[in-house]
Amino acid sequence: MRLHELHPAPGSRPRATRVGRGIGSGLGKTSGRGHKGQKARSGGGVRRGFEGGQMPLTRRLPKRGFTNIFARKLVPINVGELERFEAETVVTPELLHDAGLVKQARDGVKILGDGELTKKLTVKVQAASRKAIEKIEAAGGKVEVM
Repeated sequence: MRLHELHPAPGSRPRATRVGRGIGSGLGKTSGRGHKGQKARSGGGVRRGFEGGQMPLTRRLPKRGFTNIFARKLVPINVGELERFEAETVVTPELLHDAGLVKQARDGVKILGDGELTKKLTVKVQAASRKAIEKIEAAGGKVEVM
């Protein structure tokens, strides 16, 4: 096998349509652009969302609220989901990711208070609810907010 012998699988790459190659080809003369007008010109066409001068939909619809670009995006995990770890484990965002409980770390992990915990764990996360901290400490563990 040489570099010049490589070819794509048959049928995987359709031949490019050659336009402007005679009236018999079906795409001759105007090459499928019709007669005159903005879209027939070279470099012609309108920008995305342009509605021919009519007020565009994005400007007709009412705008509400705003997005806080400084907001921290924390991934929520319930206390009950920590039950899968062995006792005396130090639970970190990396360990939660490896266990499949967190897909993306984002700005950190927040432990919420839903569920029960019976094992003594040390939990190191970016945030935790008051109820979650109470449940972890009641099981003999501790929470360290990083």
